[in-house]
Amino acid sequence: MKSFSALLMSTLLAGAVHAATPNPDAAQIKAAHDLMASMQAEKMMRMTAGMSKYASPEQRKQVMDKVINLQPEFVYTRLATPVAKLLSTETALEMTKFYKSSYGQRVLHDTYNSSAQMYATVPKPTPAEQAELKKPAYLKADQEFKANEQAIHHETFVLLKDIINGK
Repeated sequence: MKSFSALLMSTLLAGAVHAATPNPDAAQIKAAHDLMASMQAEKMMRMTAGMSKYASPEQRKQVMDKVINLQPEFVYTRLATPVAKLLSTETALEMTKFYKSSYGQRVLHDTYNSSAQMYATVPKPTPAEQAELKKPAYLKADQEFKANEQAIHHETFVLLKDIINGK
């Protein structure tokens, strides 16, 4: 019962965040676009396609061929508006800064290039990087980002379905 309540509460909170910005402005969309570029969202798209289930190996190959041939800019542009509805401009800007940092690049490398693991590992930050990670602006942005991370992955899956269906 507690897990159901937690699920219900997280769904309601995600809906509240989502409903907070139904029509993002150009600045929000640009910030989300830049975030998708700094996160290398084309690799997130490949991971989503690779983890999805297919009716046959041939279908899997067709989808992976489509996804591999996508231009990164196409992925960033298509994900920008849905992500802008999920994250505040401040969060998108702060997380873009994070993913462009040397530590953020190591986190992305581990995310996209690590083998299967029982427990996710995170690279150890240097003392200077630890200081950056303790700043209030980053902490607030990271909290909002993590609260919406599942929804961002869902939007990636929605885009994947659109690509498969030729939209």
